[in-house]
Formats: sequence, C-alpha cells, structure tokens
Amino acid sequence: MKINEIIIVEGKSDTEKVKRAVEADTIETNGSALDPMTQNTIVRAANARGVIVFTDPDFNGERIRKIVTQIAPNAKHAFLTKDEAGAQIKHHSLGIEYATIEIIQKTLQQVAGETSDAHISDITRKDLLNWGLINGSKAASRRTYLAERLNLGYVNGKQFMKRIQMFGIQRKELLEVLAELE
Repeated sequence: MKINEIIIVEGKSDTEKVKRAVEADTIETNGSALDPMTQNTIVRAANARGVIVFTDPDFNGERIRKIVTQIAPNAKHAFLTKDEAGAQIKHHSLGIEYATIEIIQKTLQQVAGETSDAHISDITRKDLLNWGLINGSKAASRRTYLAERLNLGYVNGKQFMKRIQMFGIQRKELLEVLAELE
C-alpha cells in the first residue's frame, strides 16, 4: 500500500516500522519539542502533499499532535490504542514500533487519501553534482543554505536528494534559491 501524505512520526524506530508496513515518506520529530526547523519542514510537507500525524498513544505523542495541528491545521491523524501499541507486552513504553504490520496498515489506510504522483521532482542526482550540492568542498554549506531556505530540515547529501523528491521541488525553484546564494 502506498501513502501519498507524509507521515509524521516520533523517531527512527517508528519510521522503520511504518516503512515495513507501507510505502511512505516520513518526517521524524525526534522528541516532543519540535524545533523550528522541524516545524518548518512539517509545514512544507503539509502544503506539498499533506501530512498524517502518527504518534505514540502517550503524553509526548499527544503533545506532538497539538503542535502539528497548530502549524498544519489540515493534518490528518492516525491513532493506535495502547493495546495496539504494545501495552500488553511487559515493558515500560508504548509505541508504533510495537504494533503489528497489519495494525499499522489498517490504521493508516483509514485516513490516507488517494495516491498521486503529482509531487515528482524533475531534479536528478547528476543535477545536484553539477550544482556543487553533493561532493565538493563547499557542498555542505551550500546544501545547508538551500535546506534552510526551502524548509527541508537538516540534511546530508543523500537526505537532501530524498527531501527534494519528497516535496516535489522543481528545478526552477531550486535554481532561484541557488541564485540567491551565488
């Protein structure tokens, strides 16, 4: 099953579990604080493809939901019960990573919209090489500038390409921002 919206999760374990269950892009909040860079990335995602908030059924998960709802009011929400998130397992935490693949698929399918390829970028890895954004002495600083201006969050070279594709950023937009840097 392919999910068009970008799924907001709390961490790497959640991303890994979601990607085992469905074909989807994720943004990790890395905790409930949601720094300004992550918030800007979520807003960009909401505007580009829509977002689904899929957090743990606990205090921090609810805190993230409230913040995302404030910055992206049209966000969709997928919920797991405490039992679905592993409450029956003898440990101290609950989480998406403890849910079964079937439960994750069912939960996301209930809120996901129609799949679409409208977000496909026309930028290639070769373009990024030619523009000095990967491999090169100034590539990291150039990427950082672009990532900040385009609200892509912190990215290395591989993540930069993934975010460009995730948000459907087109050559024209990237070149305009790149021209500001030059």
